[in-house]
Amino acid sequence: MSTGKGRTVRLLVLASAAAAIGLFFASGLHRHFTLEQAGLYREKFSHAYSSDTFFVIALYFCVYVAATALSLPGAAILSLLGGAIFGLWAGVVIVSFASSLGALAACALCRFVFRDWVEKKFGERLVAINRGIENEGAFYLFGLRLVPVFPFWLVNLAMGLTSMRLRTFYWVSQLGMFPATVVFINAGKELGRIRNTSDILSPSLFLSFALLGLLPLAAKKGLGWLKARRMKSGPPDNPV
Repeated sequence: MSTGKGRTVRLLVLASAAAAIGLFFASGLHRHFTLEQAGLYREKFSHAYSSDTFFVIALYFCVYVAATALSLPGAAILSLLGGAIFGLWAGVVIVSFASSLGALAACALCRFVFRDWVEKKFGERLVAINRGIENEGAFYLFGLRLVPVFPFWLVNLAMGLTSMRLRTFYWVSQLGMFPATVVFINAGKELGRIRNTSDILSPSLFLSFALLGLLPLAAKKGLGWLKARRMKSGPPDNPV
């Protein structure tokens, strides 16, 4: 592709993404990404899922990937909704791939389209992430996914400014996000069972949200243990 054509494609992608983000907020769609709205959509999509399973999965998957690729708010709500509609195991598979592919698209968009804007807008916040990647490579990304010190969307954009291979970014992200995906889907599954106020106090729902709170602490402990083992075994490779 010539330089002129490449610049044209880049501008088209930039304009399309900016238009989509602008439409998302101007139309008020962002107001639909709340727990209250998720409860309303759960009823509608659960019925549709039983009658047209493939269509509902495809629609949900595309919405999740698009929202993540454009760094729009609502990934947590979408994950909970996925658990409520699809159940635990199907929800985990669908959300794991949708979130990972969306993150990959966001990383690629930043690297090839939004690089200058992201560096200007978030330059200072990206210093620590860039330093971590230089020192620890893919293991640092794994830690960021397992213990979300930085927002999900910011990590996607930051990785676009590094030299990390996109395929490495994808598999490390999917692996690192998997525990949180399971916990969120499980919580969403329990939300999907609420039929009256007494269900809100059910032990299973309480346990699901307790796991949401405990996951960062457990992940931090596990990450510390892994780092200690890596230090004992000598300097690691840096597969970026």
